[in-house]
Amino acid sequence: MTLRLHRPDGEGGLEPRPVTDQDWQNQLRSPRWGRALRRDRLPELANPEMNPTSRLRSVLFWLVLGAATFVLLVAGYGSGFWR
Repeated sequence: MTLRLHRPDGEGGLEPRPVTDQDWQNQLRSPRWGRALRRDRLPELANPEMNPTSRLRSVLFWLVLGAATFVLLVAGYGSGFWR
């Protein structure tokens, strides 16, 4: 006996509720998605986990990383560390 099929009757007991055979796909549809919207388009949702990096900042990052790698290699071979 579960509360899904039995509901409180107001007198401290439970009364059975008839099971309605619904299409499970209709239960998954939300009015925010697809056919409920005009022209069957999806809503534009923001992605809080993705903040795009500006092009200048990304280019500077890779240039600094390449320069640091070059300096590390020159310093390592110049001091004889990698010989």
